[in-house]
Amino acid sequence: MIEQFNKKVIGDCTLYNADCVDVLSSISSVDAVVTDPPYGLEDWNNRGSNKKRPFDSNKTALWDKPLDKKIISMMQEISKYQIFWGANYYLDFLKRTKQMFIWNKNIRNMHFNDCEIAWCSGWKEASRVFDFSPQGLKKVHPTQKPLQLMKWCIDKLPKNAETILDPFMGSGTTGVACAKLGKKFIGVELDPKYFQIACQRIEKAYQEPDLFVSPPTEIKQEVMEL
Repeated sequence: MIEQFNKKVIGDCTLYNADCVDVLSSISSVDAVVTDPPYGLEDWNNRGSNKKRPFDSNKTALWDKPLDKKIISMMQEISKYQIFWGANYYLDFLKRTKQMFIWNKNIRNMHFNDCEIAWCSGWKEASRVFDFSPQGLKKVHPTQKPLQLMKWCIDKLPKNAETILDPFMGSGTTGVACAKLGKKFIGVELDPKYFQIACQRIEKAYQEPDLFVSPPTEIKQEVMEL
């Protein structure tokens, strides 16, 4: 079946408003996948509780669908290196590794995790800890990561990792980090609202003065057929 989806090119960033399975099927290879996939967070957080999460909090939210093992396999097959945040929620899908990135949030609050964990694979790197408090972060997406964190973990990749893929782009923080670091980026987001937010944030990243990145020569938007 032929499906249509929007494609937008901003500088060295190519963004798709589509189901990641469709886009992953059309990509032959990338250097690295850096992503924070959905893993049914609503189910985890609401076990034994009737509390509702902020934003568009419901079990049908596009950003919160349980992760399919098939997608994990597809991401691994097309990439040399992987950084998967939230891996503690879906370790059954992953092989054992000595590489872990840990984001220490420097908060002590019984209602929030003190840290988050990323599963890493494909290159030799000791487990690392990034200390950064998210307090004061203005979030536009429920699971949005700080830009500082994403720049840090991308910078830990081997130097030959030039093209970065995030199949669950959300509000586009991985793309903003790639723009700031001079990397090529492919981002996929299913939710039209967050896709537009990601486009705006990445455009802004190119417009802001930066020693490592030049402004985009053009911005293209088109409808692609797969």
